[in-house]
Amino acid sequence: MIRVLLVEDHQMVREALREVLSKVPDILIVGEAGDARTALERAAATAPDVVVLDISLPDVNGIEVAAQLRDWTPAPKVVALSAFSDKRFVTAMLRAGAAAFVTKSAAGTELVRAIRAVAVGHGYFSPDIAGALASELSHQSAEAEAPRLAPREREVLKLIAEGARSPAIAEQLQIAVATVEVHRRNIMRKLGLRTVAELTRYAVREGIVSA
Repeated sequence: MIRVLLVEDHQMVREALREVLSKVPDILIVGEAGDARTALERAAATAPDVVVLDISLPDVNGIEVAAQLRDWTPAPKVVALSAFSDKRFVTAMLRAGAAAFVTKSAAGTELVRAIRAVAVGHGYFSPDIAGALASELSHQSAEAEAPRLAPREREVLKLIAEGARSPAIAEQLQIAVATVEVHRRNIMRKLGLRTVAELTRYAVREGIVSA
C-alpha cells in the first residue's frame, strides 16, 4: 500500500483528486492539506511514502516545501502538481527534489502512474510537460559536453529509464544480469548520478527516451 499525503489549496480540486485516488486499491490517502504549514505538520504526523504537492500554495510555495521534505530522513517522494507546464516550474521542482511532475489537466490516470512510479524509485512526467522538459534541458546540455556513454551503456540506460528491471534488461539484451549491474554502476559513475529517478531525468534530457 502506497501512503499518500495530498497537498492542494483549492478544496474542489483536492476533493476531485481524493475521489480519483480513493478508488485505487494500492493507494491510501493518509492526510490532506491546503497550505504549506499544514502540509509539513501532516507529513511529520503521517510519514507518507509520497506527497502529491501543488506548487501554488497560499503561504509558502510548493518548491520550498519540496526542498524541506528532501532533507527529511526518511524523505517522502514528491509528485509535483501544477496547473501549468511552464518549464521554469518543472525545473525548479526537480531541483528541489521532486521525482515526478504532473499537470492538473492530466491528474487522473497520469497522477496514479506518477505515484506508483516514484514509490518504487522511478521518475515520471506527464506527457504534456515531458516535451517541454526535454526541450529545455536538451538546450542546456548542448552548451556543455555530456559525458560519453558507450553504445551498450546507452541501451541499458534507455531500458532503465523506461522502467525495466535488471533481469528484463538482461533478457532483452541477451547479457548476464551481473553485466547489467556493472553497466548500471558505470553509468551512474560517469554521469555522477545516484538514483533511478536521476537517471530517468537524464535520459529524458538527452533524448535517450522519447518525451
